[in-house]
Amino acid sequence: MNQAASIQTILNDPSLKPELKAIAEKVLDSKRISEEEGLFLFEEAELGYLGALANHIREKKHGNNTYFNRNFHMEPTNVCLYTCTFCSYSRLIKKRDEGWEYTMEEMMDIVKKYDDQPVTEIHIVGGVLPQYDLKFYADLFKNIKAHRPELHVKALTPVEYHYIFKKGKVSYAEGMKLMKEAGLDSMPGGGAEIFHPEIRDEIAGGKCSGEEWLQIHEEWHKLGMRSNATMLYGHIEKFKHRIHHLEQLRALQDKTGGFQTFIPLKFRNQNNQMSHVPESTVVEDLRNYAISRIYLDNFDHIKAYWPMISRNTAQISLAFGVNDIDGTIDDTTKIYSMAGSEEQAPAMSTMELVKLIKDVGRKAIERDTLYNIQKDYTDHVFEEEVVYKGYTSLPVVNK
Repeated sequence: MNQAASIQTILNDPSLKPELKAIAEKVLDSKRISEEEGLFLFEEAELGYLGALANHIREKKHGNNTYFNRNFHMEPTNVCLYTCTFCSYSRLIKKRDEGWEYTMEEMMDIVKKYDDQPVTEIHIVGGVLPQYDLKFYADLFKNIKAHRPELHVKALTPVEYHYIFKKGKVSYAEGMKLMKEAGLDSMPGGGAEIFHPEIRDEIAGGKCSGEEWLQIHEEWHKLGMRSNATMLYGHIEKFKHRIHHLEQLRALQDKTGGFQTFIPLKFRNQNNQMSHVPESTVVEDLRNYAISRIYLDNFDHIKAYWPMISRNTAQISLAFGVNDIDGTIDDTTKIYSMAGSEEQAPAMSTMELVKLIKDVGRKAIERDTLYNIQKDYTDHVFEEEVVYKGYTSLPVVNK
């Protein structure tokens, strides 16, 4: 039974609430739902209903295609001027001996470590410190491009850019132009947290505001460039705050069309000031993915970040609107492992990623950062699969 038929079955259910029936009809007709309807989904919709709607949209946009890329992360420092209550990663300056602060040479050594590997993207985010200023990052991007011109540089969030532009006394527009000229190719979606000030001020006070986050992305989009967006959910926010967040993103996307992917980020409660806040359940995680897919009708992609939610939940999410599970990572990020994520040493070989996707009946498609297809793995057989044929699990073969 195809997903359209599934929605039709839902519509024929006499016990379905009229509001949910109206929303399902909109989805079937490719019409936008309102903020009020989005909130109603969070408050009233069951998981099976949401999965049918979200998967219908996912398959209408992408069929069975599920995307991943070959990437690695570089985190210049985990020492930070800001104190976010949800953060398990950063260390205050007075405790900088507990963290790390890489030099330019050390960062380039990390880049060079991957010289003989077929990675297509470097993802750079970290703490905020005075020495990592406008000139430093411009020089870093230039050095990476001089060393490996084809490597896509996806780097820094508006939290970092807001600080370095203010310190450098340049406008957002001028600053983003300078970053593009230095070699920045795209922006990740981090630092969004929750836009609504009554929540943002409590969990991330002192950082750029939600409006400033959106302004920096808008300036980047005006240059014809692309970026991602995130939302940190499952802590002290309410459903209305999630919908407010999604609406701000949808509105900016209507204006610029510059966002590629939305990534819901699950709050993890270990080793931070919000350890008393219980984490969301897997059911709520899947509901959040599905509602995000339904609400963000003008976003092409919804991504599940597998190191944060576990490989199994990432697989299940592919039936709830998700069509991207990030990349190989190669144990190069500590942001979520330090907060108690499912993956304490996040690394998957290409073979493992492809198998994870195929095992739930989806097509594994390797992409670059801008979603240009690099390889379709539908009929690909790895040498390791031949050697280990018959085993119930495949060996870890890190790059």
